[in-house]
Amino acid sequence: MPEPTAVTTAAAVAEHGTVTVAASDYFQSYSVVGLLAVIGVLFVAVAFGAGRLLRPVVPTPEKLLTYECGVDPVGEGWAHTQVRYYVYAFLYVIFAVDSIFLFPWATVFAAPGYGATTLVEMFIFLGFLTVGLLYAYKKGVLAWT
Repeated sequence: MPEPTAVTTAAAVAEHGTVTVAASDYFQSYSVVGLLAVIGVLFVAVAFGAGRLLRPVVPTPEKLLTYECGVDPVGEGWAHTQVRYYVYAFLYVIFAVDSIFLFPWATVFAAPGYGATTLVEMFIFLGFLTVGLLYAYKKGVLAWT
């Protein structure tokens, strides 16, 4: 009796109905990824090590000062930042993620058989975003004062 082999062609899949993948092929794929990850980590480690070995080390008081865009550092290092900037950035991220989901949805919506289902799903998604935007509006987050 012949040993089972991996089915790789579409005709063979249609004939047998299943796809069989050998464990050695499966783990060989991961070994290549693991090898590339190790090479990448070694490359970064060698680059940092070479930089540390080759750079000149001459500490002076001027080099040890905090650098602030060419301006002499004066005063405290801490500054207060208004929270509203972060809130606007957070709202931007939310609606940027919304646009990321809208483009794939438009391609699936055009596919036959998915129209009504994807339309309902997208309106539910947009409803959640609208509720969040209305909540932010009611809390006064969107008022720039």
